[in-house]
Amino acid sequence: MRHARFVPFAAAVVLAAACGQPGPAPRTTATSAAAATARTPTVAATVTAVPQSPNPRVGAIFLGGQSLHTCSASVVHSTTADLILTAAHCLAGGMEGWFVPAFVDSAAPQEFWHVDAVYLDPRWMATQDPRADFAVARVSRTDDASVESSVGGGLALGSSPDAGTDVAVTGYGLGVGGSPVGCTARVAMDRGYPEIRCAGLVDGTSGSPWLAGSTVVGVTGGLDGGGCDETVSYTPPFGDAVVDLLRRAEAAGPADDAPSAFVDGC
Repeated sequence: MRHARFVPFAAAVVLAAACGQPGPAPRTTATSAAAATARTPTVAATVTAVPQSPNPRVGAIFLGGQSLHTCSASVVHSTTADLILTAAHCLAGGMEGWFVPAFVDSAAPQEFWHVDAVYLDPRWMATQDPRADFAVARVSRTDDASVESSVGGGLALGSSPDAGTDVAVTGYGLGVGGSPVGCTARVAMDRGYPEIRCAGLVDGTSGSPWLAGSTVVGVTGGLDGGGCDETVSYTPPFGDAVVDLLRRAEAAGPADDAPSAFVDGC
């Protein structure tokens, strides 16, 4: 995937708002959120992302305000019915976050779910280990509804897919407005990371769920923050660590202060 070179977040918001249109922008976020630098694809993709009908359990992440969406996330099933799953690098310390499921073009104020607490793997907190590039967040809304009841239930959390598995990936390119894009692609392995080759999963699709049926088996992230070329996407491996993180969030223990910046290897 194309990846980020960082500029001040406020400048990115002003630019996007002034243009009034989604544009190329980074899939990663940080205390300084990003604007994208175009990169020439170097890997042939097997499929191409196309516009998707909104999935009620998949939505856009907004940081620092309610205009520019910077990442993607999904509603996961939990005992508390109030949790979403995204990439760890999508949630930057010191920045207020919001989530809008099934986002298309715009959202009314009552459709925004506030990110109240963020839970991160200790490996991410210590060294931003790409194998731990996943995050669980608790969200709420002023009407005291649960996000699961609002979207018709959460997605199940599963383990990493085997090579040869087909997964469906849907997410939101960074910008103002817009609608989801996605594709179904076959999983391969690269240096221990599940990989898919799908052109057009542009910057902003970090955190997108990888779905095998109604089960989340990955999120766009991990190696190089999800990939340095927009034709290739990665997920961090899913296993006991992501399940343990979900359980910690369900228990409503102390939340984590996310790192304030993320730098990929691109």
